[in-house]
Amino acid sequence: MTRSRRAVRWLAVFALAGSLVLAASATSLAGSGGSSGAGGHPRRVSAGSLRPHIVQHPIPFGAKRRHQTARYSQRHYGQHTWRLHPQMVVEHYTDTLSLSSVFNEFASDAPHMGERPGVCAHFVIARDGTIYQLVPTTIRCRHTIGLNYVAIGIEHVATSDQMVLHDKKQIRASQKLTLWLMAKYGIQARNVIGHNESLRSPFHMERVKSWRCLTHADWNHHDMNIYRRMLRARARKAGVPIGPKPHWVNPHC
Repeated sequence: MTRSRRAVRWLAVFALAGSLVLAASATSLAGSGGSSGAGGHPRRVSAGSLRPHIVQHPIPFGAKRRHQTARYSQRHYGQHTWRLHPQMVVEHYTDTLSLSSVFNEFASDAPHMGERPGVCAHFVIARDGTIYQLVPTTIRCRHTIGLNYVAIGIEHVATSDQMVLHDKKQIRASQKLTLWLMAKYGIQARNVIGHNESLRSPFHMERVKSWRCLTHADWNHHDMNIYRRMLRARARKAGVPIGPKPHWVNPHC
């Protein structure tokens, strides 16, 4: 066989091999809907691509309030710091339909239960679905007794859980915001809770004995199960890890 014929034969072999590889890749993508990565696992989108539109509306949180927060954290969690490393999201509702009154209360830094800093939340979602950020998620906010050292707080302008669940714009904004926070901080769906579920969270910690069994009525367990079911569906579609089933503890209250 001449050298030229041998070269032609090898070129044909390489071309066939390349065609087989391309065909196999196309088959794999077709079988997975084009949304799978290596090993057939769903591709995970970046947290940045999930970030909803957020309007910045910062409340005053200067050195004085940060110092108050560090002292509060020392009293209640044994940690002298104002810094937050989020591991949870707690859902709330404002119990008022006045957005301005919510901003004013959180900005006032008025004493609550005899202590400063005043109450606040990181985000407030208005009735029209607009998301406002009041405090950076790197700073602790006082919104849930026993969990402020690990939790991001989201307030919904509403007077009940059901009002939020049945408002398409508000619940859509809430789910988008929470999903983005899950993706950004690696928060599991089981650690997205309602304020009323706070005592049953394994993260709950309160050093002041008279405060250990204090919680609120907003976002009860039944309604949060609906919320989490919707959230898990969004997470699966987006490729955001959900984590294991919820783990609840007995608060002995």
